[in-house]
Amino acid sequence: MDIKSNKEPQRMRPITVNAYSQTYTKASDLSIPEVIGDKVAISKVQIFSKAYFVIDDVVRKITLLIPLIIVAIIVGAIGLTFVPSEIKNRRLEFAQGEVRINNNLIKVEIAKSDAEKQRWLMFREQRLPLNTAMILIYSKPDLYSLWLLNIEYNLDLIWFDESGNVVYMVKNVSPCKNVFDAFSCTYKNTNPAKYVIAATSGFIEGHKITNESKMTIISI
Repeated sequence: MDIKSNKEPQRMRPITVNAYSQTYTKASDLSIPEVIGDKVAISKVQIFSKAYFVIDDVVRKITLLIPLIIVAIIVGAIGLTFVPSEIKNRRLEFAQGEVRINNNLIKVEIAKSDAEKQRWLMFREQRLPLNTAMILIYSKPDLYSLWLLNIEYNLDLIWFDESGNVVYMVKNVSPCKNVFDAFSCTYKNTNPAKYVIAATSGFIEGHKITNESKMTIISI
């Protein structure tokens, strides 16, 4: 004889997953097949929840940092522009040397230390004569950019590799008009260089310098 049980089957109570702020009543809602009593295996959702909150925290921190970074850049740029007159007028003595480009002997001011390369031709109102230039010397061949902030006149710039071959050059480039003009007044070589010659505009044409020209260091 069949005996019918009066005991009603246990119903699964709805559960709430905080990651979505939604209530689920069956495992299939979570795309997880296993149901144990009224508990649903929700490890995947828990992992997603943790990842979500970590990403959200990082985004909020970055959002807070962006204004501080912008302010720091502006303050630094303004500091470079409005330099006290005693610093502007202070004469930085560069060592002297000579190089030969093609058949032309060129007297050069040598910028080798970091401080010298940062100062280079900034605040120099008196133009370099066309038979002279400044040579910036770097420790190894690489890509080096020059920002023409606080430069007083147009320049010719030539990048040379370790062997003295021209790898990049620009003629008659203008100084920055203001601190926010960085994109249009920053120049960078496209092939590795170890030396940069900076000279008054007209230097390249005056010495007939081309991509085939070669620089020989005589004394630096």
